[in-house]
Amino acid sequence: MDFTFPVNNRLYRIAISIFFFIAGLTSASWASRIPDIKTSLQLSEAALGGVLFAVPAGQIAGLPLSGWLISKFGSRQLLIWVSLFFPLTLIMLSLTASVWQLVAVLFFFGFWGNLFNISMNTQAVGIESLYGRSIMASFHGLWSLAGFTGAALGNFFVSGKISPLIHFSVIAALTLLLVSFFYKYTLPDNNRSAQQQPAFFVKPNKHILLLGFIGFCCMICEGCMADWCGIYFHEVINSPIKYITLGYVAFTATMATGRFIGDRLITKFGVEKILQLSGVFIASGFVLIIVFPALQIAVTGCLLVGFGVSCVVPLIYALAGRLKDMSPQFALAAVSTISFLGFLVGPPVIGFIAQASSLRWSFTVVALLGFCTTLLAGRIKKIIGF
Repeated sequence: MDFTFPVNNRLYRIAISIFFFIAGLTSASWASRIPDIKTSLQLSEAALGGVLFAVPAGQIAGLPLSGWLISKFGSRQLLIWVSLFFPLTLIMLSLTASVWQLVAVLFFFGFWGNLFNISMNTQAVGIESLYGRSIMASFHGLWSLAGFTGAALGNFFVSGKISPLIHFSVIAALTLLLVSFFYKYTLPDNNRSAQQQPAFFVKPNKHILLLGFIGFCCMICEGCMADWCGIYFHEVINSPIKYITLGYVAFTATMATGRFIGDRLITKFGVEKILQLSGVFIASGFVLIIVFPALQIAVTGCLLVGFGVSCVVPLIYALAGRLKDMSPQFALAAVSTISFLGFLVGPPVIGFIAQASSLRWSFTVVALLGFCTTLLAGRIKKIIGF
């Protein structure tokens, strides 16, 4: 099926921004109802951690297939079709009545999410090349803004005691409406990229490993906030039911804000300083959450963590694209793969640590990993030369 329409660069950018918004809104909507799903299926922390492994399993299953699909059909058509399946999976999640059903649907949730992420970022890279300047941070800012919107809507539905089925149906309907209008403005794949053979494996060098590990640590922090923040507020802080998503809302709000102003901050203070400050903000925020488990202080901690993680991932993606010893597309793919493993693997591991000790100890481990951003920032200039 041919979806090609004459479009200018600004419309391309707006359309892909909408798809980033859809991806963030869908992910945040699921995250906002994890405590409800945990309660309805009577899952322990360890059991929930095991269930959440289904998402990275689906993501990993989609990794080799996504490259082949983009090579065969192009990022545009793949993005359009997957943007329909990914939000609809939310409805299936709300209908699960057993642990194994939840595991199966979460596997496909991760699978579609991976295809969505890779095709969407491929489109974003193409649009950035048309502009001739960095605009990737703004795309990620839209994803974060969508996370804030999804968390706020989740708080509304949870506080109103509205079922996950109705909640997820509303989100799916909204996203399908957006796709039906903006799909025609996505970027056509050029002939050269369509003819390229997909790379199934790129050996990471020391530059890739450094950037990837920084992204890995940062995304563990993001995954912790997305999947465990609500549970922490419910079980450790003992917040009222209407406030259990407040920490995640605060986190996503400052993460979005940080990404929208990130380019100016990096220009003013430099790469190394921003990474150092990011790690300090992350660790400081988690310290407040862990040491002072009171609602107001914990929300403040979430605000700090949001600012801390905001610029890290867009920054390391930008640095990867400027490496001299590897082509940009392969460098970005390798760094994003290593980084995203933190977002996928971190939350289940947190569940196992919580079961063995407590959620506060789990958050302590995450805080230490977040501070690695500060410790490794000094190696950026030495190894990459920026």
